[in-house]
Amino acid sequence: MNRRDFIRMLVGSAVASSPALRAQKLPGSMARIGFLGAATAAGSAGAIEALRSGLQEFGYVEGRNIVLEFRWAEERYDRLPQLVRELISTRVDLLITHGTPGTHAARQATSTIPIVMAISGDAVATGLISNLARPEANITGSTFFLPELNAKRLEVLKEAFPSISHPTALSNPDNPVSRPIIPALQSAATALGLPLGVARLQGPGEFDGAFQFMAGSSVDAVIVTEDGEFAPNFRTIAALAIQNKLPSIGAKEYGEAGGLIGYGANILALYRRAAYFVDRILKGRKPADLPVEQPTRFDLVINLRTARTLGLKFPPTLAARADEVIE
Repeated sequence: MNRRDFIRMLVGSAVASSPALRAQKLPGSMARIGFLGAATAAGSAGAIEALRSGLQEFGYVEGRNIVLEFRWAEERYDRLPQLVRELISTRVDLLITHGTPGTHAARQATSTIPIVMAISGDAVATGLISNLARPEANITGSTFFLPELNAKRLEVLKEAFPSISHPTALSNPDNPVSRPIIPALQSAATALGLPLGVARLQGPGEFDGAFQFMAGSSVDAVIVTEDGEFAPNFRTIAALAIQNKLPSIGAKEYGEAGGLIGYGANILALYRRAAYFVDRILKGRKPADLPVEQPTRFDLVINLRTARTLGLKFPPTLAARADEVIE
Protein backbone atom coordinates (compact mmCIF):
# COMPACT_ATOMS: atom_id res chain seq x y z
CA MET A 1 0.00 0.00 0.00
CA ASN A 2 1.49 3.35 -0.99
CA ARG A 3 1.43 6.45 1.21
CA ARG A 4 -1.45 8.11 -0.68
CA ASP A 5 -3.69 5.05 -0.35
CA PHE A 6 -2.83 4.77 3.34
CA ILE A 7 -3.80 8.42 4.02
CA ARG A 8 -7.03 7.96 2.03
CA MET A 9 -7.87 4.91 4.18
CA LEU A 10 -7.28 6.85 7.42
CA VAL A 11 -9.46 9.75 6.29
CA GLY A 12 -12.25 7.40 5.25
CA SER A 13 -12.10 5.62 8.60
CA ALA A 14 -12.30 8.91 10.52
CA VAL A 15 -15.32 10.06 8.50
CA ALA A 16 -17.14 6.76 9.05
CA SER A 17 -16.56 6.90 12.82
CA SER A 18 -17.89 10.46 13.25
CA PRO A 19 -21.41 10.26 14.79
CA ALA A 20 -22.60 13.37 12.97
CA LEU A 21 -21.42 12.15 9.59
CA ARG A 22 -22.41 8.54 10.18
CA ALA A 23 -26.06 9.63 10.36
CA GLN A 24 -25.74 12.20 7.57
CA LYS A 25 -28.19 11.58 4.76
CA LEU A 26 -27.56 12.46 1.16
CA PRO A 27 -28.64 15.97 0.04
CA GLY A 28 -32.35 16.02 -0.65
CA SER A 29 -33.02 12.97 1.55
CA MET A 30 -33.52 14.75 4.88
CA ALA A 31 -35.60 12.57 7.22
CA ARG A 32 -38.91 13.98 8.39
CA ILE A 33 -39.95 12.88 11.88
CA GLY A 34 -43.41 13.55 13.28
CA PHE A 35 -44.03 13.87 17.00
CA LEU A 36 -47.54 13.36 18.37
CA GLY A 37 -47.94 14.73 21.88
CA ALA A 38 -51.04 14.28 24.01
CA ALA A 39 -50.11 17.09 26.39
CA THR A 40 -48.81 20.62 25.76
CA ALA A 41 -45.58 21.87 24.25
CA ALA A 42 -44.77 23.85 27.40
CA GLY A 43 -45.42 20.91 29.72
CA SER A 44 -43.26 18.61 27.58
CA ALA A 45 -40.34 20.99 27.01
CA GLY A 46 -37.90 18.97 29.13
CA ALA A 47 -38.82 15.72 27.39
CA ILE A 48 -38.39 17.24 23.93
CA GLU A 49 -35.00 18.65 24.93
CA ALA A 50 -34.00 15.14 26.04
CA LEU A 51 -35.19 13.74 22.69
CA ARG A 52 -33.18 16.31 20.75
CA SER A 53 -30.14 15.54 22.89
CA GLY A 54 -30.50 11.84 22.19
CA LEU A 55 -30.87 12.43 18.46
CA GLN A 56 -27.74 14.58 18.44
CA GLU A 57 -25.79 11.76 20.09
CA PHE A 58 -26.61 9.67 17.03
CA GLY A 59 -25.67 12.50 14.68
CA TYR A 60 -29.13 13.85 13.87
CA VAL A 61 -29.47 17.63 13.90
CA GLU A 62 -32.56 19.58 12.94
CA GLY A 63 -32.11 21.46 9.69
CA ARG A 64 -29.07 19.40 8.75
CA ASN A 65 -30.34 15.86 8.29
CA ILE A 66 -33.74 15.75 10.02
CA VAL A 67 -36.91 17.82 10.26
CA LEU A 68 -39.07 17.53 13.38
CA GLU A 69 -42.81 18.15 12.97
CA PHE A 70 -44.75 18.59 16.22
CA ARG A 71 -48.46 18.32 16.91
CA TRP A 72 -49.91 18.79 20.40
CA ALA A 73 -53.36 17.66 21.53
CA GLU A 74 -53.13 19.94 24.59
CA GLU A 75 -54.69 17.22 26.75
CA ARG A 76 -57.68 16.73 24.43
CA TYR A 77 -57.48 13.09 23.37
CA ASP A 78 -60.26 13.54 20.83
CA ARG A 79 -57.89 15.69 18.76
CA LEU A 80 -55.25 12.96 18.40
CA PRO A 81 -56.68 11.26 15.26
CA GLN A 82 -56.83 14.55 13.36
CA LEU A 83 -53.35 15.57 14.49
CA VAL A 84 -51.78 12.29 13.40
CA ARG A 85 -53.48 12.64 10.00
CA GLU A 86 -51.90 16.09 9.71
CA LEU A 87 -48.48 14.62 10.44
CA ILE A 88 -48.97 11.85 7.89
CA SER A 89 -49.98 14.44 5.28
CA THR A 90 -46.55 16.07 5.68
CA ARG A 91 -45.04 12.75 4.48
CA VAL A 92 -43.20 11.89 7.65
CA ASP A 93 -40.76 8.99 7.53
CA LEU A 94 -41.40 8.06 11.15
CA LEU A 95 -43.73 8.93 14.04
CA ILE A 96 -42.78 9.36 17.70
CA THR A 97 -45.62 9.16 20.22
CA HIS A 98 -46.05 9.95 23.89
CA GLY A 99 -48.54 7.89 25.85
CA THR A 100 -50.97 5.11 25.04
CA PRO A 101 -53.79 7.24 23.55
CA GLY A 102 -51.41 8.89 21.08
CA THR A 103 -49.88 5.57 20.08
CA HIS A 104 -53.32 4.06 19.49
CA ALA A 105 -54.25 7.03 17.31
CA ALA A 106 -51.07 6.61 15.28
CA ARG A 107 -51.56 2.84 14.94
CA GLN A 108 -55.12 3.31 13.72
CA ALA A 109 -53.98 5.89 11.18
CA THR A 110 -51.13 3.91 9.59
CA SER A 111 -49.86 0.36 9.38
CA THR A 112 -46.83 1.27 7.27
CA ILE A 113 -45.14 4.32 8.79
CA PRO A 114 -42.82 3.24 11.66
CA ILE A 115 -44.00 4.34 15.11
CA VAL A 116 -41.62 4.80 18.06
CA MET A 117 -43.21 4.94 21.51
CA ALA A 118 -41.14 7.39 23.54
CA ILE A 119 -43.21 6.18 26.46
CA SER A 120 -46.36 4.12 26.76
CA GLY A 121 -48.36 2.15 29.26
CA ASP A 122 -48.42 -1.64 28.92
CA ALA A 123 -48.28 -1.94 25.13
CA VAL A 124 -49.24 -5.63 25.13
CA ALA A 125 -52.20 -5.33 27.50
CA THR A 126 -53.57 -2.34 25.61
CA GLY A 127 -53.34 -4.18 22.29
CA LEU A 128 -50.67 -2.07 20.64
CA ILE A 129 -48.30 -5.00 20.05
CA SER A 130 -48.49 -8.76 20.33
CA ASN A 131 -45.33 -9.26 22.41
CA LEU A 132 -42.31 -7.33 23.59
CA ALA A 133 -39.54 -9.36 21.96
CA ARG A 134 -41.07 -9.23 18.47
CA PRO A 135 -43.71 -6.51 18.22
CA GLU A 136 -44.86 -7.89 14.83
CA ALA A 137 -46.23 -4.52 13.82
CA ASN A 138 -44.98 -1.09 12.79
CA ILE A 139 -44.48 -0.14 16.45
CA THR A 140 -41.51 -0.30 18.80
CA GLY A 141 -40.02 1.81 21.59
CA SER A 142 -40.43 1.83 25.37
CA THR A 143 -43.28 0.68 27.59
CA PHE A 144 -43.80 -0.02 31.26
CA PHE A 145 -46.43 -1.66 33.38
CA LEU A 146 -48.36 1.14 35.04
CA PRO A 147 -50.65 -1.04 37.20
CA GLU A 148 -47.69 -2.65 38.99
CA LEU A 149 -45.88 0.67 39.24
CA ASN A 150 -48.83 2.39 40.92
CA ALA A 151 -49.34 -0.54 43.26
CA LYS A 152 -45.71 -0.14 44.30
CA ARG A 153 -46.31 3.56 44.91
CA LEU A 154 -49.04 2.72 47.40
CA GLU A 155 -46.68 0.33 49.16
CA VAL A 156 -43.98 3.02 49.36
CA LEU A 157 -46.48 5.55 50.70
CA LYS A 158 -47.65 3.13 53.39
CA GLU A 159 -44.05 2.30 54.30
CA ALA A 160 -43.27 5.99 54.66
CA PHE A 161 -46.32 6.73 56.79
CA PRO A 162 -47.77 3.57 58.38
CA SER A 163 -50.68 5.47 59.94
CA ILE A 164 -52.28 6.05 56.52
CA SER A 165 -55.73 4.45 56.52
CA HIS A 166 -57.75 5.92 53.64
CA PRO A 167 -55.68 6.54 50.47
CA THR A 168 -57.32 7.86 47.30
CA ALA A 169 -56.09 7.63 43.71
CA LEU A 170 -56.47 10.47 41.21
CA SER A 171 -57.61 8.99 37.91
CA ASN A 172 -58.87 10.31 34.58
CA PRO A 173 -61.83 8.19 33.38
CA ASP A 174 -61.25 9.36 29.80
CA ASN A 175 -57.79 7.80 29.71
CA PRO A 176 -57.79 4.10 28.74
CA VAL A 177 -54.47 3.66 30.54
CA SER A 178 -56.22 4.30 33.85
CA ARG A 179 -58.55 1.32 33.55
CA PRO A 180 -56.08 -1.40 34.61
CA ILE A 181 -54.36 0.88 37.15
CA ILE A 182 -57.29 1.16 39.54
CA PRO A 183 -57.88 -2.61 39.93
CA ALA A 184 -54.16 -3.09 40.60
CA LEU A 185 -54.25 -0.35 43.24
CA GLN A 186 -57.34 -1.90 44.79
CA SER A 187 -55.57 -5.26 45.04
CA ALA A 188 -52.53 -3.63 46.61
CA ALA A 189 -54.74 -1.73 49.06
CA THR A 190 -56.56 -4.92 50.04
CA ALA A 191 -53.23 -6.66 50.67
CA LEU A 192 -52.29 -3.79 52.97
CA GLY A 193 -55.65 -3.92 54.72
CA LEU A 194 -56.76 -0.56 53.34
CA PRO A 195 -59.83 0.71 51.50
CA LEU A 196 -59.09 2.65 48.31
CA GLY A 197 -60.92 5.73 47.15
CA VAL A 198 -60.88 6.96 43.56
CA ALA A 199 -61.20 10.62 42.55
CA ARG A 200 -62.11 10.74 38.86
CA LEU A 201 -60.90 14.02 37.40
CA GLN A 202 -61.09 15.05 33.74
CA GLY A 203 -59.06 18.24 33.88
CA PRO A 204 -57.35 20.94 35.95
CA GLY A 205 -60.66 22.73 36.52
CA GLU A 206 -61.68 19.90 38.84
CA PHE A 207 -58.49 19.73 40.91
CA ASP A 208 -59.30 22.33 43.55
CA GLY A 209 -62.78 21.02 44.30
CA ALA A 210 -61.54 17.45 44.52
CA PHE A 211 -58.84 18.30 47.03
CA GLN A 212 -61.23 20.35 49.13
CA PHE A 213 -63.64 17.41 49.21
CA MET A 214 -60.87 14.96 50.15
CA ALA A 215 -59.58 17.26 52.89
CA GLY A 216 -63.06 17.35 54.42
CA SER A 217 -63.44 13.58 54.32
CA SER A 218 -61.55 10.61 55.80
CA VAL A 219 -59.00 10.64 52.95
CA ASP A 220 -55.49 10.90 54.39
CA ALA A 221 -53.20 10.23 51.37
CA VAL A 222 -53.22 10.65 47.61
CA ILE A 223 -51.74 8.62 44.73
CA VAL A 224 -51.33 10.58 41.49
CA THR A 225 -51.60 8.11 38.59
CA GLU A 226 -50.29 8.64 35.04
CA ASP A 227 -52.32 10.94 32.83
CA GLY A 228 -51.77 13.66 30.26
CA GLU A 229 -53.97 15.96 32.35
CA PHE A 230 -51.92 15.42 35.51
CA ALA A 231 -48.29 15.49 34.36
CA PRO A 232 -48.25 19.10 33.07
CA ASN A 233 -49.91 20.15 36.34
CA PHE A 234 -47.74 18.30 38.85
CA ARG A 235 -46.74 21.55 40.52
CA THR A 236 -50.39 22.56 40.98
CA ILE A 237 -51.40 19.13 42.29
CA ALA A 238 -48.47 19.09 44.71
CA ALA A 239 -49.39 22.56 45.99
CA LEU A 240 -53.01 21.49 46.53
CA ALA A 241 -51.89 18.39 48.42
CA ILE A 242 -49.72 20.54 50.69
CA GLN A 243 -52.44 23.14 51.13
CA ASN A 244 -54.89 20.45 52.18
CA LYS A 245 -52.31 18.64 54.35
CA LEU A 246 -52.43 15.39 52.37
CA PRO A 247 -49.34 13.19 51.92
CA SER A 248 -49.02 12.27 48.26
CA ILE A 249 -46.99 10.20 45.83
CA GLY A 250 -46.71 10.21 42.04
CA ALA A 251 -44.15 9.92 39.27
CA LYS A 252 -40.49 10.75 39.80
CA GLU A 253 -41.15 14.17 38.27
CA TYR A 254 -44.00 14.72 40.72
CA GLY A 255 -41.59 14.62 43.64
CA GLU A 256 -39.29 17.01 41.81
CA ALA A 257 -42.22 19.39 41.24
CA GLY A 258 -42.98 19.65 44.96
CA GLY A 259 -44.85 16.42 45.67
CA LEU A 260 -44.00 14.65 48.90
CA ILE A 261 -42.75 11.46 47.18
CA GLY A 262 -41.93 10.62 43.59
CA TYR A 263 -41.41 7.09 42.35
CA GLY A 264 -41.12 6.00 38.76
CA ALA A 265 -39.11 5.64 35.61
CA ASN A 266 -36.88 8.45 34.45
CA ILE A 267 -38.99 9.96 31.65
CA LEU A 268 -36.16 12.07 30.27
CA ALA A 269 -33.99 8.96 29.94
CA LEU A 270 -36.78 7.23 27.99
CA TYR A 271 -37.00 10.16 25.61
CA ARG A 272 -33.26 10.06 25.03
CA ARG A 273 -33.57 6.32 24.43
CA ALA A 274 -36.22 6.94 21.76
CA ALA A 275 -33.41 8.32 19.61
CA TYR A 276 -31.87 4.82 19.50
CA PHE A 277 -35.01 3.43 17.87
CA VAL A 278 -35.18 6.37 15.46
CA ASP A 279 -31.58 5.79 14.43
CA ARG A 280 -32.07 2.08 13.81
CA ILE A 281 -35.22 2.60 11.76
CA LEU A 282 -33.74 5.37 9.64
CA LYS A 283 -30.85 3.03 8.90
CA GLY A 284 -33.19 0.38 7.56
CA ARG A 285 -34.29 -1.76 10.51
CA LYS A 286 -37.96 -2.71 10.77
CA PRO A 287 -39.83 -1.82 13.98
CA ALA A 288 -41.01 -5.44 14.23
CA ASP A 289 -37.37 -6.53 14.55
CA LEU A 290 -36.58 -4.11 17.39
CA PRO A 291 -37.72 -5.48 20.78
CA VAL A 292 -39.84 -3.15 22.84
CA GLU A 293 -37.92 -2.17 25.97
CA GLN A 294 -38.95 -1.64 29.57
CA PRO A 295 -37.19 0.63 32.04
CA THR A 296 -35.05 -1.37 34.41
CA ARG A 297 -34.56 1.37 36.97
CA PHE A 298 -37.15 3.23 38.99
CA ASP A 299 -36.06 6.26 40.99
CA LEU A 300 -37.30 7.20 44.44
CA VAL A 301 -37.49 10.92 45.18
CA ILE A 302 -38.29 12.25 48.64
CA ASN A 303 -39.01 15.92 49.17
CA LEU A 304 -37.83 16.97 52.62
CA ARG A 305 -38.98 20.53 52.04
CA THR A 306 -42.56 19.35 51.52
CA ALA A 307 -42.29 16.94 54.45
CA ARG A 308 -41.27 19.80 56.77
CA THR A 309 -44.20 21.90 55.55
CA LEU A 310 -46.58 19.03 56.33
CA GLY A 311 -44.90 18.32 59.67
CA LEU A 312 -43.86 14.82 58.55
CA LYS A 313 -40.65 12.82 58.85
CA PHE A 314 -39.48 10.02 56.59
CA PRO A 315 -38.26 6.78 58.16
CA PRO A 316 -34.44 6.61 58.01
CA THR A 317 -34.62 3.33 56.07
CA LEU A 318 -36.67 4.96 53.29
CA ALA A 319 -34.51 8.07 53.20
CA ALA A 320 -31.42 5.86 52.83
CA ARG A 321 -32.92 4.23 49.72
CA ALA A 322 -33.81 7.50 48.00
CA ASP A 323 -32.13 8.22 44.67
CA GLU A 324 -32.83 11.93 45.05
CA VAL A 325 -33.46 13.98 48.19
CA ILE A 326 -34.85 17.48 47.76
CA GLU A 327 -33.86 19.73 50.63
